[in-house]
Amino acid sequence: MRIALDAMGGDFAPQAVVEGALLASEELSSDIQIVLIGREKVIHELLHTHTITSSSIEVVHAEEVIEMGEHPTKALSQKTNSSIAIGFGLLKAGKVDAFCSAGNTGAMHVGAMFSIKAIEGVLRPSLASFVPKEGNKYGVILDIGANADCKPEFLEQFGHIGSIYAKYILDIDNPRVGLMNIGEEEQKGTVVLQAAHQLLKNNPNINFIGNIEGRDIYNDKADVVVCDGFTGNVILKMAEAVYTTMHSRGLEDEFFAKFNYEAIGGSPILGVNGNVIIGHGVSSPLAIKNMLLLAKRMAESNIHIKIKQALAG
Repeated sequence: MRIALDAMGGDFAPQAVVEGALLASEELSSDIQIVLIGREKVIHELLHTHTITSSSIEVVHAEEVIEMGEHPTKALSQKTNSSIAIGFGLLKAGKVDAFCSAGNTGAMHVGAMFSIKAIEGVLRPSLASFVPKEGNKYGVILDIGANADCKPEFLEQFGHIGSIYAKYILDIDNPRVGLMNIGEEEQKGTVVLQAAHQLLKNNPNINFIGNIEGRDIYNDKADVVVCDGFTGNVILKMAEAVYTTMHSRGLEDEFFAKFNYEAIGGSPILGVNGNVIIGHGVSSPLAIKNMLLLAKRMAESNIHIKIKQALAG
């Protein structure tokens, strides 16, 4: 297995990225290779600093870098020798099994859509994340930012794709799907949510338990939380803020420690023809390590192929 990692992506790249790759290499088996993409001389200097000569780490040169503030489409078209563009090129050619980056989120989205493209039948690829649950478990929430406005059909498909992800990545048999709403009753919520409720309810591929409220996100009521990207992003950022506030006040708790972005590592783009994971812009070495470990689990499960097969069926 080969996992590509954008060494130049993120606020603390390339140092934090290289250090994260080294942490991951210590946990991954010897047959898994991490492919660092970026300015070769800089990466080799960092590897030399850590006296790393492991054959499990390969370096692929990319002269250009897409900066965080650049326009995604324009940057990708003009910087064809950037670490993100080369990463997607390797993924599309089948030379790597996954591609990870903590760089420009928009460029990662555009790169995925124009290189490996959306799976046939996917209405809108979505971003997913894990949510900690009571009982030392995790659930899945999607979308968390790729689609701010959603049609009912999008939300229905998020429920289906999220179920597949929860089953094969979290090993949850017959995941329970809940629709984020302002009340549990069927008639609650916007016109979009009411229509989505009916679609989810009548979809035989989804174990739909009905509407859930904000108080149900972290309990054991649902394994998959479905919402539009605007709502999901607010939920995710609020969780991060809770952790940051508690940590700054010296309040430590095992459950709330899971709200830390580093524990999850990154968010996969679900619904495209390949394994793509986007990390937080401020990713630390620990976050990079966990992003790579998630990429391994996704590649091992062939999650994108399972989604494709499920939609084709």
